[in-house]
Amino acid sequence: MLQATKTFLPPIEEYNNILKRIWDNGWITNRGELVVELENKLKNFLQLDNILITNNGTFPLQVAIKLFGKNTEIITTPYSYVASTSSIVWENCTPVFVDIDPEHLTIDETKIESCITNKTSAILATHLYGNACNIEAIERIAKKHSLKVIYDAAHCFGVKYKGNSIFNYGDISTCSFHATKIFHTGEGGAIICNDKELIDQVYYSHNFGHNGLYDFHGLGINGKISELQAAMGLAVFNHINTIFTERKKVVEFYNNHLDFSKVKTIKYREGLEQNYSYYPVIFANENDLLKTEKKLNEVEIFTRRNFFPSLNKLNYVSQIEMPIAEDVSRRTTCIPLSVGIEEAQLDLICKIINSL
Repeated sequence: MLQATKTFLPPIEEYNNILKRIWDNGWITNRGELVVELENKLKNFLQLDNILITNNGTFPLQVAIKLFGKNTEIITTPYSYVASTSSIVWENCTPVFVDIDPEHLTIDETKIESCITNKTSAILATHLYGNACNIEAIERIAKKHSLKVIYDAAHCFGVKYKGNSIFNYGDISTCSFHATKIFHTGEGGAIICNDKELIDQVYYSHNFGHNGLYDFHGLGINGKISELQAAMGLAVFNHINTIFTERKKVVEFYNNHLDFSKVKTIKYREGLEQNYSYYPVIFANENDLLKTEKKLNEVEIFTRRNFFPSLNKLNYVSQIEMPIAEDVSRRTTCIPLSVGIEEAQLDLICKIINSL
């Protein structure tokens, strides 16, 4: 059986060796040495000034919205994982949807300004499938209207844009370290920002507001990651270059063997260095997608429509029409991409898709 995503598991001996340090220290949570070590490794590898790893990838979105939103409107994309919209609503803000660019599949920056009102506080845009939004245009708009920019970069571990980590753009970027991601801690995530004062606020927010044992800096909740999760991250990190290399080979096989007269894939921004996180296939219509999905399932190959339905159709938001996002969500699925897929399996996937 071949799934759309498969968790990379490091050799169990390596994980056990790191776990032994936890037992030796007797320290399970509250920012032990493994959490700090992992943060430092990630900071150096990704060339970041500040990174705080958290217990999941949704918490960073909630913190960013809490800091910037304050019961306001937040402009966002309808084509993303549900967490980007649900976090806005959960924090008592209102999502204002802007349709997507049909080629890059990210928020259409040309439609943002018309949606800005005196209640707008921020833009929450998703770098989808590891592809960058139009960063320059979004930042010009944000500066002009004094808005904050939050990038949901859950798919973007290791992505560079114009030579810099994609996490270095915007006021806050967030990432997911979920088990399905390129780099993972089982469950986990990260929040990144260049502003020292802001990262301090984020730090207090994720640790109940603690400023030492008995003093409290301000309001906070619990977003801390455990030593057990950090141990998995450290074990996975030892293989990160192999993970990128192996996933790149899969992407190159698809690029060379799929019939792009019958299907399309995402268009990546100029200046982007990919991380090979997903391989979305865009069919001519939903019927073609469903027929192909059925044929693949019959040989135990499974795809995933990651962002279906379009988020403007959720029952807890204002359901306005988003024609491009709705159309793309119906016609797009992700085909298997992970370390260890055999060439014969990739060849079969391409032949089934090309047989349309």
